[in-house]
Amino acid sequence: MEQRRMGRTGAPVSALTLGTRAVAAVAERDVDDAVRLVHEALGRGVTAVDVSDADGAGLAESTVGAALGDRREDVFLAVRFGDPVDRDPAHHGNGRRWMFRAVERSLERLGTDVIDLYQPAHPDPATSLDETLDALADLVSQGKIRAFGIPGFPAEELVEAQWLGSGGKSATATHAPYSILTRTAERTTFPVARRFGLGVLAAAPLAGGWLAGAYRNGTEQPRSPRVAEQPHAYDIGTPANRRKLEVADRLGRLADEAGLTLLELAVGFASTHPDVSSVVIGPRTVSHVDAYAQAAEVALDDDVLDAIDAIVPPGTHVLERDTGVTLPGLTRERLRGRVLAR
Repeated sequence: MEQRRMGRTGAPVSALTLGTRAVAAVAERDVDDAVRLVHEALGRGVTAVDVSDADGAGLAESTVGAALGDRREDVFLAVRFGDPVDRDPAHHGNGRRWMFRAVERSLERLGTDVIDLYQPAHPDPATSLDETLDALADLVSQGKIRAFGIPGFPAEELVEAQWLGSGGKSATATHAPYSILTRTAERTTFPVARRFGLGVLAAAPLAGGWLAGAYRNGTEQPRSPRVAEQPHAYDIGTPANRRKLEVADRLGRLADEAGLTLLELAVGFASTHPDVSSVVIGPRTVSHVDAYAQAAEVALDDDVLDAIDAIVPPGTHVLERDTGVTLPGLTRERLRGRVLAR
């Protein structure tokens, strides 16, 4: 598998990064199966892992730690923090107090003494960006993390972070949802990342499963754990999702014409963008690992990319809610200048 670099840090990463939400789901049923899933990904050339300390309330981290063992130094280990890990309201956010506790918990579960990339899972409006950057820089100084990043939405926070930062206080990476159905990062996050040499982890290349191949015109409602968790977001009978279904079907027909699976088209698209360092994937089975590994070898030519642009224009998205984070300027309060009655 192609090896790349994580922005200006120069750290080597594979074209695909193993995400661990699915690993945690597998581990809840059988830890050995989850460890085996990580091993299968590593065996196919994946050398980067992106884990959230909230995945399975720490189960994903302990599983990855058990799987890496003596391979730790061969793997680029990225950890996201800030999402709630339990019912304690103090156990989340991007502030110094929780961050310093969270990193120690992650280091212990992962069985390592240093994390390659540490970053908040989301922006935290309750904490100043300056405090978050100061705390992250201190963790670098203490040798507990090698580098840190901040989320890619809203993009102005990336610019503010570079303006505030200097030396060890500067973020070196970001992550953002990026798929054919959600191309917003092309006009927000990616230009900023290129300007400042930030590495980019592109998440959700299959748009939450909409580009996995099951969503085609004439098919019955697909079933999956995501559908069970968020039925409204996947109900093909709603007007908004009918539009996503139509776009997914057009992309499926394009993939058929190109001799590819829709998954290969989707992952190949995300991986092809020159500002993307690595694409985060979420396999649940060994067959999924195989499919992703095959997709990593796909190189889309200009004709196929132009055809994708004709279906979903660059810098746009099919649904606003799929961009990952509600942009502050698009909240009801900001649009109307007041809180509207429901």
